[in-house]
Amino acid sequence: MSVSAASKPCPFCAPPADQILIEGDEVRVLWDTHPVSPGHVLVVPRRHVGSFFESTATEREEMLRLADEAHRIIAEKHAPDGFNLGINDGPAAGQSVPHLHLHMIPRYRGDVPDPRGGVRWIIAERAKYWSKP
Repeated sequence: MSVSAASKPCPFCAPPADQILIEGDEVRVLWDTHPVSPGHVLVVPRRHVGSFFESTATEREEMLRLADEAHRIIAEKHAPDGFNLGINDGPAAGQSVPHLHLHMIPRYRGDVPDPRGGVRWIIAERAKYWSKP
């Protein structure tokens, strides 16, 4: 099990069995332990790698393949109206666990008053570009 700079065990290197939705050769899909919405999962390489840009082509390919598989499962179980997909790469981008993970966040009509802009809201003052002159 990998250890972060703060000497905490990495929660993605040896997740509990009940957190695992899908297992591949290089990647796992995990239920998020603090979900933003029903069906929120994380697509995580098995290898402890911090950045998307340090991952291998094989890991990236399997991340996308398993994201497709997770999408089918989540759609059947939760029937979301859309998804946000995102990677926080580095502390400045909000990455709190230094192990690469792709968030798949199901979205539902009415979960927020105006969903336009999606992931652009990470920098709120720049998100609403459609109302600028």
